[in-house]
Amino acid sequence: MARHKPKHGTGKSFVGSVSVLLVVTFVGFLLITNMRINRTTTVSSDTAELIENRVRKVDKLQADVKELSAQVDKLSAQVQSGQSTPSEDAGSSTMLPAVEGPGVTVTLNDSSMWKNAVDSSGSAVDNDKYVVHQQDVEAVVDALWAGGAESMQIMDQRVLSTSAIICSGNVLLLQGRKYSPPFTISAIGPPTLMIQALDDSRAVQIYRQYVDAYGLGYDVRTESKLHFDSTTMLLQPLQYAHVLQQPNKSENGTDDAAHGDENDQGGAQ
Repeated sequence: MARHKPKHGTGKSFVGSVSVLLVVTFVGFLLITNMRINRTTTVSSDTAELIENRVRKVDKLQADVKELSAQVDKLSAQVQSGQSTPSEDAGSSTMLPAVEGPGVTVTLNDSSMWKNAVDSSGSAVDNDKYVVHQQDVEAVVDALWAGGAESMQIMDQRVLSTSAIICSGNVLLLQGRKYSPPFTISAIGPPTLMIQALDDSRAVQIYRQYVDAYGLGYDVRTESKLHFDSTTMLLQPLQYAHVLQQPNKSENGTDDAAHGDENDQGGAQ
């Protein structure tokens, strides 16, 4: 009796081959996609190098601006030297002149006690309590201004009308540059009044509570002489919005502003 081979055997073999081919193709696609993603991530994730390149670019541009500003000031001085009355226009200069005098230097620093602040799993507990924050630096700056500071410098940067204090983690970002703690804030002005303003500041008082509890750094020194180098100031004057004057309505519904000449004449009689 002849044996019959099942008809569906060939179908199973074909389906299996196709399945294996599809799996291999899919795996290959995943590998190629993963390689592309990793290559893109490697190029774009090097944040530190990008920041360093940007900082170098900012430094070069600031040097160029300072050199050009000095040239502008020199030319402005030559023009003004031919005038009978010297100009006191603050907008005629693009440089903030160098200043010196007595003052105060405040130093803020992170705490080293965070190394001992770990839970049972070895993870640090609430590291925010052990680092200097943006509001801490701002509190000192505000208190020094309130105490009569005439000029101020944070780290090696003069504080301008456009300066913004920004903290990212425990790194201070100021005018295109980044700084690590300790942070120094120096101010030229009456030392006694500025120190008293620091003591009276509620925000500084709260920071000093963290100094006692978590070991943050806080040091205030009276300086007999501080010197701040000249620096470029705002190149374009600040512009402020003005409130639009609404015309007053008279009793008969007409605009009083439309009768300005008549009102002026009536008032003069």
